[in-house]
Amino acid sequence: MKTKRSDSGNGYSVMIWYPLPLPLSPQEFRVTHRLIPALSLLMVLLFTASCSDDSSTQTRAVTGDEPSPAQTVAGPEADGSGAGTSDTRADYHSYAQTHQFLVQHLDLDLAVNFDQRVLRGTATLTVERQGNDSNELVLDTRDLSVSGVRAGGMEGLATVPFSVGKADPILGAALRIELPADATLVEVAYQTSPRASGLQWLTPAQTAGKRHPFLFTQAQAIHARSFVPLQDTPAVRFTYNATIRVPAPLLAVMSANNTPERSAEGVYRFAMPQPIPSYLLALAVGDLEFQAMGERTGVYAEAEILEAAAAEFADTEAMLEATEERYGPYQWDRYDLLILPPSFPFGGMENPRLSFITPTVIAGDKSLVALIAHELAHSWSGNLVTNASWRDLWLNEGFTTYLTNRIMQIVYGDERYRMEMALGYSELVAEMAGMETLDQLLALDVRGRDPDEAFSGIPYEKGALMLYEIEQQIGREAFDRFLLDYFNTFQFRSLDTDAFLAHLDKTLLVDHADQLDRERIREWIFQPGLPAGAPAPESDAFSPIDTQRTAWLEGRQSAALISSDGWTYHQWKHFLDGMPETLTAEQLTELDETFSLTESSNNEIAFSWLMIAVRNNYAPAEKRLENFLTTIGRNKFLRPLYQALVDAGKRDEAERIFEAAKAGYHPLTVKRNSQIINAAN
Repeated sequence: MKTKRSDSGNGYSVMIWYPLPLPLSPQEFRVTHRLIPALSLLMVLLFTASCSDDSSTQTRAVTGDEPSPAQTVAGPEADGSGAGTSDTRADYHSYAQTHQFLVQHLDLDLAVNFDQRVLRGTATLTVERQGNDSNELVLDTRDLSVSGVRAGGMEGLATVPFSVGKADPILGAALRIELPADATLVEVAYQTSPRASGLQWLTPAQTAGKRHPFLFTQAQAIHARSFVPLQDTPAVRFTYNATIRVPAPLLAVMSANNTPERSAEGVYRFAMPQPIPSYLLALAVGDLEFQAMGERTGVYAEAEILEAAAAEFADTEAMLEATEERYGPYQWDRYDLLILPPSFPFGGMENPRLSFITPTVIAGDKSLVALIAHELAHSWSGNLVTNASWRDLWLNEGFTTYLTNRIMQIVYGDERYRMEMALGYSELVAEMAGMETLDQLLALDVRGRDPDEAFSGIPYEKGALMLYEIEQQIGREAFDRFLLDYFNTFQFRSLDTDAFLAHLDKTLLVDHADQLDRERIREWIFQPGLPAGAPAPESDAFSPIDTQRTAWLEGRQSAALISSDGWTYHQWKHFLDGMPETLTAEQLTELDETFSLTESSNNEIAFSWLMIAVRNNYAPAEKRLENFLTTIGRNKFLRPLYQALVDAGKRDEAERIFEAAKAGYHPLTVKRNSQIINAAN
């Protein structure tokens, strides 16, 4: 069944936004844009009041010992594991003193300069005092050049003192601003660095069209501070407006309302009326076109790949409707995709209203669209209900991975669901085999570490597996009711692991006391590895694959007699990933000549084959390997391949390819893979 909904998909049609007309003066535009989101946010608060007993906490983190400021635990609980204690509630990756001030709204006015590779302009923050006498507002920055700060109220702004602290290699530098006692607005004039960690500038040659440059941002985990001065913590949510000035004829899009119509003047105006955390602030500028895929879904891409992308992701609207039916209305108006150049370092980024997607999942057969289901699922788990710090990343990714599997089952059937689950489980087990023990905790202690290191299969697959076990214990129908209530209760809020456990204490652990054990759940969260008796998803579709692989490895069957007709991507990946570490040259040649694996157009299959080729020094794949490493920037592929080259004693080869490719890599890709190569020195 399909439920009826308003145009916005969330029950209040006022959330549809369009750019304001250009004739407004800058002063009129600023005042108008500050008033409109305030009214829209009021509608959000009224809408959620029936689902939450404290709608005023929408820009605050929910912690396990409410009430508290917008802060969260960053270290694991004291549970006897020796992993640390939660003796203080703070996001260790932000300088922001959120018990003193909270940012409620952001106004951006930025010019995009491709020649200098900088953004230049102002960020105006609407701040709210938290009932204390402090006049110092502390913001997060990284490599920003701040030229001036003004503060005041709607009646006007005046210059105020500020200072930028010493830069930390991970956190960046604190921007400290002295505010007048009655100040509610703070305007920071600044310029980004050409080396900003959250920006990638591409030359025309690095795009599909080869005619115009391209820019895109990547704010997660703490890279928003490299292009906007703000409270860069997921514990704080804010609405925003933006004026973005770009060279004509380029199109600018953001994690906000978008229009496919190009501005002749190169000026684009955006509004995001729902409060978001800073890591979901996103901007892209390029030679983009748009194609609708459904009533509320569409795709932005360069013209050269637009048609293929729209065909590949044509089921997005069906995914959206299926998720709504079980977990409540989609709260973000539209769900569009932006297909980025291949240098994008991730599979996807769940920026609200506009997920950023790698082109490496355009396989031509919809075999890799689980990534689209994943980014869409974030519209509920992550964007709507958000982890309050990077210690609590599993609350975003574990829930989202669980929802991804459910969406795939609804849209593509039980067999696809079981294969997706089984592949995820096998990848988790393989990854844990090489991980440090404390990195296997769901509530990961990342104090003193780059929060980018929190991203592994643990928050994704282990988190989803824990939720799957709960589903198995209490029944799917009961667990779906819990999830619907969870998203309603905490919508537009951020919470930590302890708050989640407190919520379980009042819900599932009461309603299903006979089926659930709190200590078992704590073991999942605060202990390494998988608990004894944890679910081990399997798929019947893989059993014939295992039989034929074994027969071939034992010499009882030639590769030509392997019945591979009709194999899905999942079966090919299971076939390849199940190979032993060592294969002979004759075996490699037989596989490649039979199945043309070196030339596979499916990037996931090609990656699995190239890993085998590198481990076994298979020379015929070397050209494809170098092409793969120099034309794709997705870290899921690059890091294991560079590591495999180093482990195979080919550090010089890895360094040569990396040096040739890094000019086209994202700054995050350069950072992560240079660590692998340099560690081998």
